Amino acid sequence: MEKNLPSTLLVTGAAGFIGSHVCDRLLEAGYSVVGLDNFDPFYPRAEKEKNLQTALKSANFSLFEGDIRDAELVTTVFRKNDISSLIHLAARAGVRSSLLEPEEFLDVNVRGTAVLLEAARKAGVRNFVFASSSSIYGDRTDVPFKESDPTDRPLSPYGASKKAGEALCYAYHHLYGPNIACLRFFTVYGPRQRPDLAIRKFAELALADRPIPVFGDGSSRRDYTHIRDILSGIRGAIEWCTQSVQPRYGIFNLGSNSPVSLENLLQLLEEVLQKPLKRDYQPTQPGDVFQTYADTTLAEYELGFRHTVPFEEGLAEFCQWLIRRNT
Repeated sequence: MEKNLPSTLLVTGAAGFIGSHVCDRLLEAGYSVVGLDNFDPFYPRAEKEKNLQTALKSANFSLFEGDIRDAELVTTVFRKNDISSLIHLAARAGVRSSLLEPEEFLDVNVRGTAVLLEAARKAGVRNFVFASSSSIYGDRTDVPFKESDPTDRPLSPYGASKKAGEALCYAYHHLYGPNIACLRFFTVYGPRQRPDLAIRKFAELALADRPIPVFGDGSSRRDYTHIRDILSGIRGAIEWCTQSVQPRYGIFNLGSNSPVSLENLLQLLEEVLQKPLKRDYQPTQPGDVFQTYADTTLAEYELGFRHTVPFEEGLAEFCQWLIRRNT
């Protein structure tokens, strides 16, 4: 057992794509994990329960079901458990969905984060890892994106909500001194990926011989980042928080530093699935940015983060998982 992680961690969004992987990884290391999730019906509950099937077999895992906006519930979770660090992954996610329900996105992602920060403060929890997003950068042409770049022009309510979450985190750090690491995730993919995200959506359509919607001309680019690399960044952020003598606040990009065009993604899917894809070209959608491209220099230096999974390898692994899941 490693000794440099705190013994008990609270993971919000524990049943989700990233959250369930985080729970599994921490439990493998021998630590106690408390999960909190409201099983939002954005996609089927059964899928989220399946995400947790490994964690739920562990005696070191406990699960609370409920909403992060429920201050009484959150306070109870802290009171019943000796939490030393919080990994806040719960959120309403999705750029396009946020255009349809902006109030809900802001309520969950901003007010929910405020509830957690305040409950953590009252409980004396000194370490807080916040899941932010590359969406806050907006439609930038200067690449790669650096943490010091302006982020005051996000193109969607989702991006705006993550920017507000970072600002709240800084205010709490400034006022009360907890260690806070804000992690800007760049298009995470891998086993358990949400059904609405591009790689899974495209692969499932391809396997069903249905047309794939291509918004724009296929030249848009995304910095796809495998879940294993994201997990290493989260692990590094926990250590970065807990090993500091003085209170610290930081923002870090977690990406591959290697954008892939939409057309290249489709070509790679054709190779992996060994079948031609039917493309349905449509206009660019509101809220979409042309490119994301992470400069990970700071995360590499401060968190020990490394991009280790080549996209072709990660895509093949994901497709194998999806085929097994659907058979």
